[in-house]
Amino acid sequence: MLQRIADPALAHPRRLGAGILLAFLSVVVIGSAASRVLDARHDFADPGSQSTAARVRVERATGAEPAPGVLALLSAAPGSAAAAHAAATLRSDPAVASVAGPLPSRAGGSSMVTATLRAGFDERAAVDRIKRDFAGDRAVTLGGPSVAGREVNEQATKDLGLAEALAFPLLAILAFLIFRGVAALLPLAVGGTGVFAAFAALRAVNVALPLSVFALNLVIGLGLGLAVDYSLFMVSRFREELGAGRDVPEAVRTTMRSAGRTVLYSAVTVAVAMSSLTVFPLRFLQSMGIGGVIVALTAAASALTILPVLFVLMGRRLGKVTPGAPREGRWYRHARRVLRHPGAVAAVTAGALLLLALPALRTHWSGVDAHALPASASARVVEDAAAREFPQTAATPGYVSISAGPQAGGELAAYALRLRAIAGVASASAPRYLGAGTWEISTTTPGEAIAPAAQRAIAAMRAVAAPFPAAVGGSGAEFADQRAAIGSSLPAALAILIIGTLLVLWLMTDSVVLPVKALAMNALTVAAATGLLVVIFQDGHLRGLLSFGRQTGIEQGNYLVLAAIAFALSTDYGVFLLTRIKEARDEGEPDGEAVALGLQRTGRIVTAAAVLLSVAIGAFATSHVVFLKEIGVGAVAAVLIDAFIVRTLLVPALMGLLGAWNWWSPAWLHRLHQRIGVGESAGSARPPAPAQPRGARPEGA
Repeated sequence: MLQRIADPALAHPRRLGAGILLAFLSVVVIGSAASRVLDARHDFADPGSQSTAARVRVERATGAEPAPGVLALLSAAPGSAAAAHAAATLRSDPAVASVAGPLPSRAGGSSMVTATLRAGFDERAAVDRIKRDFAGDRAVTLGGPSVAGREVNEQATKDLGLAEALAFPLLAILAFLIFRGVAALLPLAVGGTGVFAAFAALRAVNVALPLSVFALNLVIGLGLGLAVDYSLFMVSRFREELGAGRDVPEAVRTTMRSAGRTVLYSAVTVAVAMSSLTVFPLRFLQSMGIGGVIVALTAAASALTILPVLFVLMGRRLGKVTPGAPREGRWYRHARRVLRHPGAVAAVTAGALLLLALPALRTHWSGVDAHALPASASARVVEDAAAREFPQTAATPGYVSISAGPQAGGELAAYALRLRAIAGVASASAPRYLGAGTWEISTTTPGEAIAPAAQRAIAAMRAVAAPFPAAVGGSGAEFADQRAAIGSSLPAALAILIIGTLLVLWLMTDSVVLPVKALAMNALTVAAATGLLVVIFQDGHLRGLLSFGRQTGIEQGNYLVLAAIAFALSTDYGVFLLTRIKEARDEGEPDGEAVALGLQRTGRIVTAAAVLLSVAIGAFATSHVVFLKEIGVGAVAAVLIDAFIVRTLLVPALMGLLGAWNWWSPAWLHRLHQRIGVGESAGSARPPAPAQPRGARPEGA
């Protein structure tokens, strides 16, 4: 199939090249506006949760959101003209349902006015309009949940532009140093096309399913990284074929049949890993999963369609690699050293990775609020001032919405008394009838919404028997529901990840041992990367170097995104290495020799790809949004651990220990594999393989 894809490139390279250029310009036009279109709200909330039900019930009854979304911090005391003007300005906005305050500060020199927004209004447009109204007023600083959400989105969009500005020039320089000559342009051509095609696809998906704007940051980092990987692998193979004396058409066909197949398998494994995020109900995770699947497939599609055309048009100008003595190469000698003591190398390497993973056992979870922003952001300034100067806001507000008729006041008053008696509940108001068969009891819990005491209080409130259908809402309840949603969806996500990876790697290798071993290696990589994430962000190491404020924990959605990315990229590099090992073994090399030759043929490519991918996806680390910075730093750690430790030490050591057992498969599975016909040269005779381990059934028996 992949050879047939190359046929149009060989027959009509200029015509196909013009079509690809036209397609590229089209996806640039469509995809460049994606950051202004993706419009998911409540990215981190579970739409099927009790807290969401509570919010929707209140919004339907009142036409307003349950809690203030905009806080105006004034450098003027209550009763001042400035405070009156701020309140009047907020009341005049059509999206504002009500205004309260001004509240006095602890010292009395400043005040705060709060505004509750109407339900159903465009929150993004409302916040932008309110910010414009106060743009020239230095006495007012705007914050609150709605402003914080808008500023996080704006900051993520700005960071996206910065990432592009940093990543493309750096990748161009590094690609030139690695590829040399005009070949350095190929990864950028593939990467640009893949990223903008993914942006355009996300715009299309957003029409039916609103997506989070944060998916764009993932797409640019992962898309550029995968494009570099795929280009490096295919260009290197094309040069090898030219160096072996083949003409350009035959070199293109062989490259597509071998390296192209590897790229296809890699893209599928990455897509499978990222698709595991789509089972979580949180729109943030769904968007990241959808973005990851799309960009993996568009990066591979770009590589498999653009590169054959460029190979034909540029031909030998891309250079060639003259075959040397592979058994004298640096990576070959390194592999033979590892294979002399495989047990010791495997034990030491696995032990070191487990030590890196240990800090992950003491992870604390955090939420997403104004603390994700830099200290200079207005929402962060207001958040810090509220905690420091306004004791009225020190407690976390919440509420209970109850479905009951207007005559239910007496029973609900007794219910409110029971809520008030719960340890950890600072207050519970008298029931208030909102209309439309809905009552509300306002509550507060001391401290932050994610604090253990607040979470215990919310659980206790939900455990109290209510006389009518009741739902507990508020930021603390949303955090509790977020954790519950992740926990309940995790088994399905793991099933997709494990079963999908096992299936794809079995199709590639015709082995049941190698896929299981790959899962174990990937798990070690993910564990080590998440352990480093805790050390760096939760413990605060490298805080000055990476420019982030004090963190109380790790945002739990980040853990899942990082795990999916790390798992995907680990499998990506594993596919590259296993392909060349299998190729050497199918040529008749003994198992140990096949491992050494495979590492010799991929060692430089994988390490170079890891460096380039770290630059691409490490652009996350420049973000001013802390949870995006966490993803970037964690992904870079995972890539470097996998490329420089797992692939160069642990994988060859374990393959040396297992020997021919690496390739074992039950006879019925082997027959099924042959029947499916997904081998590198489907339909051709299977080359003779080394003898099976003693006691094993012969291959294909």
